[in-house]
Amino acid sequence: MSRDIPVGLSTSSVYPGGVAETFALASQLGYDGVEVMVLRDPDSQDERRLRELSDQYGLPVLSIHAPTLLLTQGVWGNDPWDKVDRATELAHNVGADVVVLHPPFRWQRGYAEHFVGAVAERERLDGMRLAVENMFPWRARSKKRERVMQAYLPGWDPLQHDYRSVTLDLSHTATAGMDAGAALAMADELGDRLAHLHLADGTVSFMDEHLVPGQGDQPCAEVLHMLGARDFTGAVVVEVNTRKMSSVGRRSALADSLSFARKYLAAGASERGQAVVAPTPEES
Repeated sequence: MSRDIPVGLSTSSVYPGGVAETFALASQLGYDGVEVMVLRDPDSQDERRLRELSDQYGLPVLSIHAPTLLLTQGVWGNDPWDKVDRATELAHNVGADVVVLHPPFRWQRGYAEHFVGAVAERERLDGMRLAVENMFPWRARSKKRERVMQAYLPGWDPLQHDYRSVTLDLSHTATAGMDAGAALAMADELGDRLAHLHLADGTVSFMDEHLVPGQGDQPCAEVLHMLGARDFTGAVVVEVNTRKMSSVGRRSALADSLSFARKYLAAGASERGQAVVAPTPEES
């Protein structure tokens, strides 16, 4: 059944609402859990508060998103490895099994220098999956030409690096200029390294849009179908931008996103369940 793959709601999908609002909405709409993005919001950093909300709403914390974004550079200080380690500790303490993190920015040269190996060593020693997210080149267009800046080191494309665990974000594939075929190929090539999915849509745009799935041109349905048909052990987390929506509009967008995810995961799971098993010699 599709419910074997949990569908969670990211706190970023409810921003500027907080963690408590995310848990309440996730419970009301029927989500299977919550991803907590660590922000300045004290609730997002407080293991006791997160366990309290998890118990109150009967929903697990599926994953912790470390504060390694541009807008969270000051959260938990300025040492990026300390941020990763604190996010890992928080994940253990609230029962999550994945920490999502972004690759280093190019100006974080000390952090980037041994990034791939240090992530691998932390996973080996600790057991927590550190799922590095695919990103994108930063692009800007002037009247005369388009400028592209490689903002991440060792790079934005996880296929180019030996990560054991990857978060695939289908808004980021759009911002990277990938069409549906290229994004689907990335998901397929990641194979068992694909540990976590951020479900959002996008168009080939300079903006990281995080649209409701089905509203852009990315292969959201196809990737969900693929995961449903595989022995995928991770979670699907809805990470869409609702900050300019009314409360009614936000609720509708998040309900539609959940319905979309369940529909296509179920289609893949159904296909897997109908696979023909070859008879044993005794049955032949």
